[in-house]
Amino acid sequence: MSYRENYEKWLNSPALSADEKAELEAIKNDEKEIESRFFDQLSFGTAGLRGTMGVGLYRMNVHVIRHATQAFAQVILEEGPEAVKRGVAVCFDCRNNSDTFAREAACVMAGNGIPVRLFESLRPTPELSFAVREYGCIAGINVTASHNPKEYNGYKVYWEDGAQLPPKHADEVAKKMKELDVFDCVKTMDYDKAVAEGKIVLMGAETDEKFLANVMEQVNDTAVVEKMADTFKMVYTPFHGTGYKLIPEALKRLGMKHVICVPEQMVIDGDFPTVVSPNPENPEGFYLAVDLAKKNNADFILGSDPDADRVGIMVRTKDDDFVVISGNQTGVLLLDYLIGAKRRTGKMPEKPVALKTIVTTEMARKVAEVNGLQCYDTFTGFKFLAQKKDQLENSGEGNVIMSYEESYGYMLGDYVRDKDAVSASVELTEMAAWYASQGMTLYDALQALFEKYGYYGEKTLNLVMPGLDGLKKMADLMANLREKPPVEIAGVAVKEQKDYKDGSVVNVADGCKSTMELSGSNVLRYEMADGTSLIVRPSGTEPKVKVYILANGVTKAECDEKVAKYAAWAETLKG
Repeated sequence: MSYRENYEKWLNSPALSADEKAELEAIKNDEKEIESRFFDQLSFGTAGLRGTMGVGLYRMNVHVIRHATQAFAQVILEEGPEAVKRGVAVCFDCRNNSDTFAREAACVMAGNGIPVRLFESLRPTPELSFAVREYGCIAGINVTASHNPKEYNGYKVYWEDGAQLPPKHADEVAKKMKELDVFDCVKTMDYDKAVAEGKIVLMGAETDEKFLANVMEQVNDTAVVEKMADTFKMVYTPFHGTGYKLIPEALKRLGMKHVICVPEQMVIDGDFPTVVSPNPENPEGFYLAVDLAKKNNADFILGSDPDADRVGIMVRTKDDDFVVISGNQTGVLLLDYLIGAKRRTGKMPEKPVALKTIVTTEMARKVAEVNGLQCYDTFTGFKFLAQKKDQLENSGEGNVIMSYEESYGYMLGDYVRDKDAVSASVELTEMAAWYASQGMTLYDALQALFEKYGYYGEKTLNLVMPGLDGLKKMADLMANLREKPPVEIAGVAVKEQKDYKDGSVVNVADGCKSTMELSGSNVLRYEMADGTSLIVRPSGTEPKVKVYILANGVTKAECDEKVAKYAAWAETLKG
């Protein structure tokens, strides 16, 4: 069906409300806008759906949510009656329409005879992962667009292990969405009727308590918190999102007496009025927190993204200024701290392991190995980290003490299979208090780690390729790099060319070929003669190609120079 036919079909559908029809009427003379809304349906990937909100096939709205949920319901129904009986957990964040979308998803599941556990109000993403595992559900749905701008919303799907949907099931949902009509196929039921009949059961404080009990089990050194509680001050912001309740509560249970919350950002608001982007990766979002920290003489700032699965920190330096500690560096600090704290308190398991993704700093591997831990890489995404954790632990090969990726995601403990800002906030705070007891801020601690393990520097470049031709440009870039693999980049020889699509490794000097453990992902990696790793990876959810630079050196200056040189090369890939 052409985009024009799709437009007409939607415009004439009795499923649309008067307001929705008016929105479509308003664009009837704007061919480009019609095309952008109806040229295709939003693609359902392993992370589910994500897109800007609005009426249309290529937008996030109740019709697209119902359509995706119907497809997902059919995948569950095909698992058989025992699986169906286990039901589905549904969660949502602070974004505009998230509560409506979650309720619609719950009603479609109920309409298909699949029982639902729906959170009564917004909750952190990791609590959904926990609920799936805790209540033995077959699957989970979370309505969130994480840290994307306010125009976006998303639909994440989870399987019975509490991790995001495996590729096999995601492909099955995508296939069914292509087969099913967006309007006619949907089976749904009235929300109040579903609740009255017990087909939708609401979750609330009782689930929070179970979740928090698990979070608090991650604490290693209560003695140091008690010692520092009277003097240690910190600032917290949830960026208008779901961390507003459970993170301050968890920090209180940790024993922290001076947690100063940013009042303007404790207000739940899907428009994120105080920030351009509600992403802890963007330091400018912390301006209110920095003012508050300076006013209250706090050394440590913590911020969770709107769905509270990522957490970012800022710390005071000797010059009395606040600096961002990157996701890579935060993970290294936390890994090094956990190794020390678990050994100090007798909590280190047998065969301890650290997990990271292929685009996460190599400094984590150095920290792990120097301290006698194994360190494994996985593809980007916590479902792969969760998979590796389960594989290692079920086979008795190792026990994972921490999994992380560079984009501010950390997974601790056994009760979730996704990144979790709640437990990470607790452990980062415990760590900051421990260093404070040594007379150090986390900035000092990071410098000490560089002295101990060597200097590492990372940079991620986002080569944005918007519009209808963006996807083609992304595909062409990857095809060209495969067709003519570079033997030199920025004047430095490429030592090894690695292609994670087929798992191949080529030694450039002699053309010798070998294979690596990981394969099946559209990612290219170049190991350079100067020790730098360069990774090129198209985003699965946004119109951009990411280039990751992982450098190291004897000094910070050497590191910075390498990063700058390769960043200039990355910019040339835009074409």
